[in-house]
Amino acid sequence: MIIIAILASFLAGVSIVVSRIINANLAQKIGLLQGTFINYIVGLIFALLFFIISKEPLGVLNHSLGSIPLWAYFGGLFGMVIVMLQNYVSHKISSFNLTLLIFIGQLFIGIIIDYFTLHQLSIGKVIGGIFVLGGLTYNLMLDQKKNEEILE
Repeated sequence: MIIIAILASFLAGVSIVVSRIINANLAQKIGLLQGTFINYIVGLIFALLFFIISKEPLGVLNHSLGSIPLWAYFGGLFGMVIVMLQNYVSHKISSFNLTLLIFIGQLFIGIIIDYFTLHQLSIGKVIGGIFVLGGLTYNLMLDQKKNEEILE
């Protein structure tokens, strides 16, 4: 079971990078907001198709929408912000560096959320995140120095 979870996680990571590249290219062609809008329309269509194919009942009708915490409705908003930000920066920095920066952001917000929700603080994860951040910073400095040497 853990192998399936690891494989699914790996595929999720791959799909995020591929999706980011596709969305950024669309946004470059038609505009940032327009590309984000089209991304969500296509996502909605496919979500509906998968929902219909799955033949699962529309469970939302069984719940009082007011019983669901307000914050639970904002996932789509954050998803839209993520797509828009990624569309904006994808053509400005390399896919590798962007992936690492997103990973570092996810790592540190995960540590903060774990601290406030589970009352856990992993020093090992903090140190690991700092090492990744340091490695990325060092790599960016080397790339910049290399680019300056090429221009001279």
